[in-house]
Amino acid sequence: MSRRYKVDAFWAAKHERDRDGMKAVRQRLGLSREALERSAYKHLEGAGHLKHHASKALAMHMADEVWNGVQRHLFPDATGQRFGRPKTGRWHDFTRIPGRARSHTTVNKWETFRLAGTLHGHAMTYTGGGRHPLMQPRRMPKPVLPTSSVPTGKTTASGKPLMRKATWWDHTGALAVVFAGGPYSSAGDLVLPVRVPQQPGQYARVEHFLTNPGRWHKVDLVRRRKASAPGGWAYEAHLMILGPGYTAPAIRQMREQAAALDRIGGVDGNVSNLSVVSFPMNLDPTTGAPASTEIVLTDAERARLDGVPKQAFRRDKLSTAYRKTRARQAEHAASAAEHRRHRARNPARQIIAAHGPVLVVEDCDIRTWYRLWGKRLSQTTPGLLITALDRECRAAGGRLVRASTWSTALSQHCLCGEPVKKTLRDREHQCTACGLVGKRDLVSAALAVFVRLTDVDDPKTAHLDTTMSRHAQIVFSEGLEEALRESTTPCQNTSRGAGRVAVPPQRGTSAHRTAGKRPRATPDETRPVRDHAGKPGRRPGRNPQLTLW
Repeated sequence: MSRRYKVDAFWAAKHERDRDGMKAVRQRLGLSREALERSAYKHLEGAGHLKHHASKALAMHMADEVWNGVQRHLFPDATGQRFGRPKTGRWHDFTRIPGRARSHTTVNKWETFRLAGTLHGHAMTYTGGGRHPLMQPRRMPKPVLPTSSVPTGKTTASGKPLMRKATWWDHTGALAVVFAGGPYSSAGDLVLPVRVPQQPGQYARVEHFLTNPGRWHKVDLVRRRKASAPGGWAYEAHLMILGPGYTAPAIRQMREQAAALDRIGGVDGNVSNLSVVSFPMNLDPTTGAPASTEIVLTDAERARLDGVPKQAFRRDKLSTAYRKTRARQAEHAASAAEHRRHRARNPARQIIAAHGPVLVVEDCDIRTWYRLWGKRLSQTTPGLLITALDRECRAAGGRLVRASTWSTALSQHCLCGEPVKKTLRDREHQCTACGLVGKRDLVSAALAVFVRLTDVDDPKTAHLDTTMSRHAQIVFSEGLEEALRESTTPCQNTSRGAGRVAVPPQRGTSAHRTAGKRPRATPDETRPVRDHAGKPGRRPGRNPQLTLW
């Protein structure tokens, strides 16, 4: 909370910033990484009970996370944009504890959390010595600290090898996340068994991230909503490695083939669809024909319209049954969001495979579209599609170039260079000068191919090369008209609901019998499971475990 007040004081001190500079004001207010870490140390030392549960390294990593949000607000990014003012959330919105798995500068230096064990030891533990596939039990047993002695690598004066007591650094069995606690901790280490993904086709991804322990860098303890889990939450350990992420062999092959395509394409993003048109790089009909692709909504997606609540959720008086229903709906919303990201990746890869990794798109402000059309954009997700295209172009060795709409006006021109005025209702392009007839979005995408930029990093320097567009119209003639009338490479859309789906809301609940009895709003989560004594806790016979993602 104090960081938010200091940020407000920084922006309020306009005269001081003009007189002494922004850096001096930040130093006076303590808006720096080191100042935040010192503040966290002071809070940890002032609260005596925290020393039994948290270490200074954990407080430092928490302060670093706070500084990341403050830094994004104080300093603009490469595009000149700043993030909003840091906000203070509620305690039940705290879902992640950041930590660093190991130090890469000091040998055997314990940072915050430690991912102990090896993938080979984990596989040997749960495959019966390699006699059957990986089968982890439903209740994962907790790995134990090694009790043997290990040589130190040194010898005594008489030549006898020196031995030391084994620690978690010497553990080579099943994987586990270990937290040593604070400097005054007397309860011992917190050891959480890890469950790795064992679905078909997942082991190659697991090997990529876990085979080499020297690349392990950061481990975050995360909880996410899961209505079917005890307490309504599922707990996971997110591992970050020093190196590239995993890429499936089929995706690598597709990107290599896309990089070999000598084509240039244009993209026209719209509220209800995405159109792509590409030409051979040398504009020679003997090397290839124009190709077009349209990504549109299915009939089921067009008929779907989300409702709007009449009041904020925080003002609701919730019953127990309704809170459980809301938890299922929150999990379903998270599943739908993940599905939208997956739905954006697949068409982007298909577009790159058909049109190559060099594309040009109009630099539009998606926020304006949301102000005009609202939640309709959640079905097509044009922002996610453009971002996925940018990522796939870079992965295949190309680039997605953005061009300003003010200097090009692609939807108001024809390939012959003549202006063709159209309103938003006009979805067909008809040029009276050359007679070209086609879909408005496909014509705009074809014109994007002939956009030239003085500086590729500055969209405002874009201009339309009508001489080359007219040349391409004459050279490709019939093939171009066919591509602009209908998509030549249709893109298959994935069905809605793919991926992890939450438990559907239960009908006929008793929400109306208990609604209105609570005097205040309750958190948007399910209640914790209670043991036989009526106190919050875990179910008998259940041990805490983490899923490694």
